Amino acid sequence: MASNGPATRVTYVPGDEESSFGQPFGDPLEEPLGEWNPTAESVRPVRGRHRVIKQRGGLARSSTVLGVGVIAAVGAGGMATAQGGKPPVRISVPDVSAVTASLPEAKSLPGVGELVAGSGEDSAEAAAPLSAAGQSASEDAGESLRSRILQQAEQQQAAADTAAQKTAEKAATERAAEEAAELREKAEKKAAAAKKKAREEARRKAEEERLAKLAKMFALPTSSYTLTSHFGDAGSMWSSGHHTGLDFAAPTGTPLKAVHTGTVKSAGWSGAYGYRTVLELEDGTEVWYCHQSSMSVSAGQKVSTGEVIGRVGATGNVTGPHLHMEIHTPDGTGIDPLSWLQSKGINP
Repeated sequence: MASNGPATRVTYVPGDEESSFGQPFGDPLEEPLGEWNPTAESVRPVRGRHRVIKQRGGLARSSTVLGVGVIAAVGAGGMATAQGGKPPVRISVPDVSAVTASLPEAKSLPGVGELVAGSGEDSAEAAAPLSAAGQSASEDAGESLRSRILQQAEQQQAAADTAAQKTAEKAATERAAEEAAELREKAEKKAAAAKKKAREEARRKAEEERLAKLAKMFALPTSSYTLTSHFGDAGSMWSSGHHTGLDFAAPTGTPLKAVHTGTVKSAGWSGAYGYRTVLELEDGTEVWYCHQSSMSVSAGQKVSTGEVIGRVGATGNVTGPHLHMEIHTPDGTGIDPLSWLQSKGINP
């Protein structure tokens, strides 16, 4: 680079009202300026519009500082020349390589090192935050997506767990209801069985009491007997083809008794029945005493339970001495004498 001659020194006169934009402070040709070597004390951080663009490389930073100084010197001399109407001031610019070698590192200068990026490791370190920022942003986005996915999965799992819990609770409730219904049904059946048993027991006791009372009111028709033929037995000896009464085989002359209080309806000979006595009870039931050897009552006579009304015999169509007893309902139907006696509390 070409260099100009040394610049004229400008002498500041105290009390002069003019600035660099008015009259010059002194005679620019009075004394030449020396070389300008900026130092940490003479160089201040550039503020306002004049910003130093960050460039990489030590040479660029040194040239920038040099350019700032040259522009300042030229501007000062030019303005002084324009104001004073004097010939231009010659400015001597040193060789760039010499100036660069003598200048300190830009990053060591106050206010300047902060504005320029370093070289080598400094450049990598300066660029690293950008890459780290991009990587961090990418990782943040991925982490955010992962968090959303995990949150959705947790929500779905929670919903599934809630549904499963509700299903289990519903099943448990239904099972408990079924078990309660089964227990209730068993309890009802048990109570019904117990109630039925109690009713049957009460009925049985009532029947026993009734029969006990009837037993006092009814009596066996004879004693020292053997049952030989029952109601309904089939045989050719009976004209109807079956036996119509109950036979008490006993020795001839054995007393015959009234089974219950009643009225003698008839007493006399009755063909195949021999001597027969018909005793009518208060409810209209008739008791027939057949094949008697003798009779002790007559028609229209009232008798009491256990009173003797005749004797065992073998009259009529018989094969031996016995009492043939028949029971007829008020409408004349013949029924089983054994069942009828048992219903009255008498067990022959």
